[in-house]
Amino acid sequence: MKKQLSSMILVLLTGFCLMLACGCSANRTGGGETHREESESKEAPAVRIGISFDSFVIERWLRDRDVFVATAQSLGAEVNVQNANGDVEEQISQIEYLIEKKMDVITIIAIDAGALKDVVRKAQQAGIRIVCYDRLIRDVGSDLYISFDNRMVGTLMGQALARSLPDGGQVFQIQGSSSDNNVEQVREGFEEALQGTGITIAYSTFCENWLAELAFDAVSEGLEATGGKVDGIMCGNDDLAGQAIRALTERKMAGKIPVVAQDAELSACQRIEEGTQSMTVYKSVDKEAAAAAKLAVALARGEDITDPASSIPVTQTIHDGTADVPYYPLEPVAVTKENMDEIIIDGGFHQREDVYLNID
Repeated sequence: MKKQLSSMILVLLTGFCLMLACGCSANRTGGGETHREESESKEAPAVRIGISFDSFVIERWLRDRDVFVATAQSLGAEVNVQNANGDVEEQISQIEYLIEKKMDVITIIAIDAGALKDVVRKAQQAGIRIVCYDRLIRDVGSDLYISFDNRMVGTLMGQALARSLPDGGQVFQIQGSSSDNNVEQVREGFEEALQGTGITIAYSTFCENWLAELAFDAVSEGLEATGGKVDGIMCGNDDLAGQAIRALTERKMAGKIPVVAQDAELSACQRIEEGTQSMTVYKSVDKEAAAAAKLAVALARGEDITDPASSIPVTQTIHDGTADVPYYPLEPVAVTKENMDEIIIDGGFHQREDVYLNID
């Protein structure tokens, strides 16, 4: 009996000592949560990429985000996503946060490119590579500018209006934010395409910070200035076009006035099928986001992206005002009723049932 009791005491004492040992181990690592963080830090990817978005109000940026993050992660990178919600001071603060976090590369969709120069230079001084995504930040000598050919976007818009108005006419030019370098490039392409067509620009304005509601006011103001006369409308993107068409609808002019824009948002594709928007410019944001992620990872790893032998060679440059920046342009495509199925649906950008949702 004494022997059995001694054995039981020995087992209990052994268990108690094991519990104490575990407790001591937890205290040394700061508890289970810290232990997991330490494990994660040991396994953390060598490449760290920050990406700062203008906002997610425009439909396409959500898609850009998802493709960019998925592509970068598939290459072993960690991505820190920031959303400034259209507030330039918030974007500056978020970029400073990414600098503090010691990102290898920061990819920026600029709200106001001019306002970001100082914080971009601060990142460069910290040894961080800069990718200008879709919007060029001038005078900073960034490591990469990736975007669609914005002059071609404007050209496609002008050509579409010229086809809709073979006898000429007067049009409104409802542009995006004046602080967006792309807006100027689109304008140049648009106005060049109108040369010799008999089409004149009767009213032109900007929608600062790309606020769609301003397009409604702009169309109303333009109609007042021209005595209600307009033959076509060019809008900086599909969000602006939606509000421009709302202004036309209130005056029973929707469907009678050709409206062109860009981004191929689902709502725009639906309006094209409904007959209130005549054309949008499709830009494969999946291709842009995937290419940007691959190039950002290459930059983080110290690769020369301008080398013709690299996986995605960047063979062009664009002058940002002070330096020639490596430039990776992508080609836009005009989308109308005639090629909606081929480009948008067959290409998998939107689903057929969504595009034709309002069509019997």
